[in-house]
Amino acid sequence: MSFYEILRHFADSYGLVVIFGLYLLLCGWHFLPRASAHVEDAKHSIFKDDDDGE
Repeated sequence: MSFYEILRHFADSYGLVVIFGLYLLLCGWHFLPRASAHVEDAKHSIFKDDDDGE
């Protein structure tokens, strides 16, 4: 069995599960309590350079 076949078998059987787990982890990361400061900064970052309409 070649290295390519081993990687292909892993991707076919476990790759989707790993990618889905990473997706859930990254989507849920900003709901952690310690991330609230970063979420607030990101939420208001588009308004940082505004000159109040001037």
